[in-house]
Amino acid sequence: MTPPDSTPDAPEAITAQVLVIDDEPDHAEVMAEALRRLGHVCTLVHSLDDAKDELAHGNFDLVVTDLKMDAEDDGMNVLAAARSTQPNAETVMVTAHGDVPTAKAAIKGGAFDFIEKPLDLDVFRTLCSNAINTVFLRAQNDDLRARLDDQYGFEGIIGNSPPIRQLIATMKQIAPSPIPVLITGESGTGKELVAQAIHNNSKRAKRQFAPLNCAGLSESILEDELFGHVRGAFTGAEKDRQGRFEYANHGTLFLDEVGDMPKSMQAKLLRVLQSGEVVRVGSNEPRIVDVRLVSATNHDLAERVKEGEFREDLYFRIKGVELKLPALRERREDIPLLTRHFVSRYANEMEKEVPAIAEDVQMTLMQYDWPGNVRQLMNVIQNMVVIADGDTLEPRHLPPEVSQATAGGEGDASAPINTGGMSLDQLEKQAIRDTLRTTGGNREQAAKMLGIGERTLYRKLKEYGLK
Repeated sequence: MTPPDSTPDAPEAITAQVLVIDDEPDHAEVMAEALRRLGHVCTLVHSLDDAKDELAHGNFDLVVTDLKMDAEDDGMNVLAAARSTQPNAETVMVTAHGDVPTAKAAIKGGAFDFIEKPLDLDVFRTLCSNAINTVFLRAQNDDLRARLDDQYGFEGIIGNSPPIRQLIATMKQIAPSPIPVLITGESGTGKELVAQAIHNNSKRAKRQFAPLNCAGLSESILEDELFGHVRGAFTGAEKDRQGRFEYANHGTLFLDEVGDMPKSMQAKLLRVLQSGEVVRVGSNEPRIVDVRLVSATNHDLAERVKEGEFREDLYFRIKGVELKLPALRERREDIPLLTRHFVSRYANEMEKEVPAIAEDVQMTLMQYDWPGNVRQLMNVIQNMVVIADGDTLEPRHLPPEVSQATAGGEGDASAPINTGGMSLDQLEKQAIRDTLRTTGGNREQAAKMLGIGERTLYRKLKEYGLK
């Protein structure tokens, strides 16, 4: 697809590559000419075999295909081939009036839309333009996401520490597969962000990502949320309602805090995962679903299995791959990057100038233990940006729980080291080791905190055999 430099967001200025398939050459030519007038490049073929050959070797943004050609299922086979070989393209189905149910089934199978014969060329051009614009906007979003990945890591997951680099590498490996994923970690570490990133980079990215937090929900509410209900199933059920499994069909279902699910509900969830069938509350009719499950918990599920609070068979079913998210205190070197990102985000949201961050503020943020992890850091930065009355975030803008903890007040979670009897060399070595740990190995910041030059720090590291 080639948008001109001057108007990249104008749908009418997009030049798209279009594959037109119809076993009636004259009808194919009419459709192609309608699209050529909009500036698109059209390739015409008249059989399923030729269509498959073009799809295998060409590069298309839009596929327009007759629903029924030599065989009744030719159009559906074109759709399947397009989804397999041209994952970024959209497909428009052309159908006779009597084939509308089949065309609607094609939409469920991934087609963009359908149009009935005889064609209204104005409607046809509008429909194709909408499909092409959808492809173009998705490409823009993918490009933006790629640039953000280059800057921040992966899908907005910000960090360059070894634990985050390893997490991102594993996510990129598992995202395209259908394997279930269990995300573990403390509250506030970004479990839903990781789940969304896995979905966005999977083969199901065009379909729904359906999150559900299981914490605090009773069995009856969870059952209704997951499986849906039919009209009259219970008081207040005035119409049929699909559950999250049906809503996420061919997509991703994210169950947050799955460890808090009632034991009785765990058996029902396991049955659906094993059979691929859901039954709405009040119904006996099973419905087939194809859902990738991503779960998350801040509990130790293996320990809950031992305690009899979580089914062992369900645990192994949802734990295809386990991703353990590090606490923020375990990746302190990422705090400056996270801080700058959140400061910029909230300043822009509030239409304020992006303030600078005082050096002693950044040091304080790196020393704090962050029991609420990244979520707590976000809230602290947001509050600081709100109350900031100048062009720099200063220590007076820090909330008391952060400034007092790092100053050794009641909030300090770390026990003081007994230095009695230690030599001055031992004290200095301990101070350098602790400061490097606080800065995540950043020598420049460690030197500033210690009040010495970088060259002096390098010499001390060598002298004490520290890395």
